[in-house]
Amino acid sequence: MEDLKLKFYTNFIADMRWKYITEGLSTTFIVTICAALIGVALGFLVAVIRSTADRNTGSKNIALSIADTICRVYLTVIRGTPAMIQLLIMYYVIFTSPDISKRLVAVLAFGINSGAYVAEIVRSGIMSVDAGQLEAGRSLGLTYIQTMMHIIIPQAFRNILPALANEFITLLKETSICGYIALTDITHGANVIRSQTYEPFMPLMAAALIYLLIVSLLSMGVTRLERKLSC
Repeated sequence: MEDLKLKFYTNFIADMRWKYITEGLSTTFIVTICAALIGVALGFLVAVIRSTADRNTGSKNIALSIADTICRVYLTVIRGTPAMIQLLIMYYVIFTSPDISKRLVAVLAFGINSGAYVAEIVRSGIMSVDAGQLEAGRSLGLTYIQTMMHIIIPQAFRNILPALANEFITLLKETSICGYIALTDITHGANVIRSQTYEPFMPLMAAALIYLLIVSLLSMGVTRLERKLSC
């Protein structure tokens, strides 16, 4: 017990090393929430374009065809490459200035990455709504955009909400690679402590327990949400 107390003091209390964990926790939440907002906005936009193109196969609308092609390329590239590579490209290739905020880079990288997965979730929800709903809205005099906003997307959103919540959980765990651009998230904070104390067990276990606690709470929320939506 004395040895454990000494190790705990060395890893977290001495030199106020616990601040690495709390600072990392703050960064993780900020990056996750901001990236999720970007991902949802981008995902809904791509999903609407893709579903519109799917339902208008054979259409000679050139603008829609170009937008659909761009969305397909975006989905293929983002879903076909690791998030870590995307983060490194964003930091070392796209934003080469040393003055750029690392949090901003992480938010953009994870937001763009999440947007691709959200897009497919939303598109599946939109396509699950009967096509007759769209036709009914148009027959009432609504424009295509009005029909999507007021009839199709609300029904689709109810169906995909649990999947979107799970995507948020996945995004939270993906932020653990922020350390590759020297951004102090939970994992990087634990690694900094480990490098100073040469004791990997406690800081890494602390990081793992924090992730486990957050994900468990979010999973409980998703489960309750699914039960309410199924009623």
